[in-house]
Amino acid sequence: MKALSHPARLRIVDQLASGERCLCELQPLFEQDKSTLSRHISALRQVGIVSERREGARIYLRLATPCILQIFDCLNGVLQAEAKRTAQWLEPEMVE
Repeated sequence: MKALSHPARLRIVDQLASGERCLCELQPLFEQDKSTLSRHISALRQVGIVSERREGARIYLRLATPCILQIFDCLNGVLQAEAKRTAQWLEPEMVE
């Protein structure tokens, strides 16, 4: 979870959710310089979330563990349930 704690890393995972992408395609989507983006990718690789393959000078990234996307669905469900619970809790106060 620590590897996913940075917004740039979450965005990388989101971009790879639809399939393998060339690093050259991802670079323009991020404001960070190339070395910063590489550090984020390296952090994701070290924990087994992202893997890469090289084809000539190009580096292609993909989710090594696509099941990671299920975590986001689960977290979204938790957040929606909490928002609903909070709204129900606040509702009586709004009526008064």
